[in-house]
Amino acid sequence: MPNHTTYKFPFTILVVTLFICFLGNISLGSVSIPLSSVFKSLFASIDNESWHYIIHNYRLPKAFTALLVGSGLGISGLLMQTLFRNPLAGPFVLGISSGASLGVAIVILGAGIFGGSLAALLVSKWSVVIAASFGSFLVLLSVMTVSLKVRDTMAILIIGLMFGSITAAVVSVLSYFSSAEQLQQYIFWGFGSLGNLSWNELLIFFSIYLVGLIMSILSIKALNTLLLGENYAKSLGLNINQSRIIIIIATSLLAGTITAFAGPIAFIGLAIPHMVRQIFTTANHKILLPAVFLFGAIVMLICDSIAQLPMSDYTLPINAITSLLGAPVVIWLLVRKRKMLF
Repeated sequence: MPNHTTYKFPFTILVVTLFICFLGNISLGSVSIPLSSVFKSLFASIDNESWHYIIHNYRLPKAFTALLVGSGLGISGLLMQTLFRNPLAGPFVLGISSGASLGVAIVILGAGIFGGSLAALLVSKWSVVIAASFGSFLVLLSVMTVSLKVRDTMAILIIGLMFGSITAAVVSVLSYFSSAEQLQQYIFWGFGSLGNLSWNELLIFFSIYLVGLIMSILSIKALNTLLLGENYAKSLGLNINQSRIIIIIATSLLAGTITAFAGPIAFIGLAIPHMVRQIFTTANHKILLPAVFLFGAIVMLICDSIAQLPMSDYTLPINAITSLLGAPVVIWLLVRKRKMLF
């Protein structure tokens, strides 16, 4: 594998680009704020109190959310593509997103059964987050139970897809019996959103995200070994079942938490690892994982900046922007048929 010093320049470019995109994301919006004022407000107060309030209470939390979402989904996609040795595997391939969607659907679409204040309580912000987390956890628990009994990694992949189909069917039934208002609320959640978190909510989000990130970093050696094939990995002394469980839990913590707090964000986890492999032509996860972290955060910040429609009061669904970016990348990879580093 290439020496780490080979990639100092591209890593430097990525770090600088991330910083520029972060500042640019904060400055853009319905109210345009000069970059100089944005930079100054990060370290001191500025004369314009309204700008200071917008930056610190809305745009900074949203920018940090975009950073966490982009990097987390990118890392989750990388873990799943390596574990299943499948270039089209993504962070939601185990049905985690479907489980979260089912939990939210039960709360939003099932709230009509209850009347008055109880229904309003059920559809509160935290109830949606808890329902999404609980749905993701149930699917994770099911997949983990199966993974302990099934030795074939591809069988786990198929079972995860089947769990996704089951939850999608239940959501369809709930949708059929729901009102137009409930359906609209559920659809809006499915669009994804980065700008609804307070600093306290972001702290909880980051705490769970950090645990998943640390587990991903600790799995780097196992990921590199799995690239050689499971049989060869066993001969090297790798505990396949233990490594598989750690990787699945890390992915579930990252992808499940992101879905709970920001909604299901499409294509980022699938496309980012492939984009990174075009720049860093290596299979070494010591290089790929930090590169995916940086690149995922950059792409998510750019997508969010585009979705805000600068100098306009309108905001596009973040899922629409990520899909418009991610889908062509996946199509291009399939058409090009480049040999993947698996």
